[in-house]
Amino acid sequence: MYSLSEKINIKEKAPVEKSTFINDEALPSAKTTFSCCNCGHQNILQIAPYESGFPIVQLYHENKVLSKDELLQHGIANGTSQSMFHFGELTVNNMPTLYFGTDCSSCHSKYLCVFSYGEKQPGLMILNISGVWKYEKLK
Repeated sequence: MYSLSEKINIKEKAPVEKSTFINDEALPSAKTTFSCCNCGHQNILQIAPYESGFPIVQLYHENKVLSKDELLQHGIANGTSQSMFHFGELTVNNMPTLYFGTDCSSCHSKYLCVFSYGEKQPGLMILNISGVWKYEKLK
């Protein structure tokens, strides 16, 4: 699990086994798999609420890694409603949104995972994986 700091190009979205975890399903961590677009290997994703990931604003701030338009075009994030704007301009389900980079454990293809975690309503905590996208670094 690592942060991204260089420009990347999104290639394709990888299939994720399970993307929504409610209340205790996400504790102490949400665990699922994604299939590598390159070799088909099943990779484990493990996301620990309040421990995993980096704020998604790091990706689009000053177009450092990706532009807001690229994040929207690929369905990675959505525009945030005015009432939840304190979470940032782009979020997943109007909730705190984080990302991390990961690699296929078999062929070492690079992937971007984006997810949100928070209280959707009182007593309802939701961790939602927006998706896992294969990427390449731009030269």
